[in-house]
Amino acid sequence: MNESKPGLTITSIALLVILFLQLPVIVVVLAAFSTTSYLTIPPQGLTLKWFAKVLSDPVYLDAIRISLMLAVGSTAISLVLGVAAAYALFKRMLPGTEALTSFLMAPLILPSVVIGVALLQYYSLIGWRGSFAALLLAHVIITVPYIVRSALASLAGVDTSVEEAARVLGANGFTAFRLVTLPLIKPGLVAGALFAFVTSMENVPVTIFVASAKQTTLPILIFSSVEMGVDPSIAAVSTLLIVATVFVLWLAERWTGFHRFI
Repeated sequence: MNESKPGLTITSIALLVILFLQLPVIVVVLAAFSTTSYLTIPPQGLTLKWFAKVLSDPVYLDAIRISLMLAVGSTAISLVLGVAAAYALFKRMLPGTEALTSFLMAPLILPSVVIGVALLQYYSLIGWRGSFAALLLAHVIITVPYIVRSALASLAGVDTSVEEAARVLGANGFTAFRLVTLPLIKPGLVAGALFAFVTSMENVPVTIFVASAKQTTLPILIFSSVEMGVDPSIAAVSTLLIVATVFVLWLAERWTGFHRFI
């Protein structure tokens, strides 16, 4: 009996820590169902009107549309560029592999505000400021590192002799990679794509410097709304984001079991 007490204590502490970390999420979700026009915990009654307000408000819908376009577009482009870069780095096709890897990982180290200010100055210099292409490129810059990192980790666990065997049997380099290596690293790529998608969806520091007044993303809209006053509609849209994220993670886990590569 004495031997089970330490384990029980550790489990209890772990559960308390998890509960503490989830308290902000719980508070936001509860506030989204309040009948009052201001945030209150516990909620005063239960209603879905704030969700209806968000889903019928053109401002919110336009912000969601722009955020999804950026997230999907930047993730797709980052997958193509990131996988190609990771494969070249893994195979050491270019000189200075370590330096190139550090360069590609730099956006993970540099403060987002620094990247945003640098892009703002550069776009102003070349006349790109305010265009959607410039904003999309900015998101690609901050999402590519997640793809490169996950792809390199996945490639490190792949038996290279399998791809070599495919080439011996007559497949060219691209076919061997597409039919043999790519399916083997798919779970890692899904994990990297999820990180890239979430990073793009929730980014504020870079977007706020690069986006024009007509390119209001959902995080910037939430940020601006909080400055002017908080109402349960902010909690409602945050709850929708939480539910959507959990659902996507669940689908990805069922599809690929990507947790093994995180």
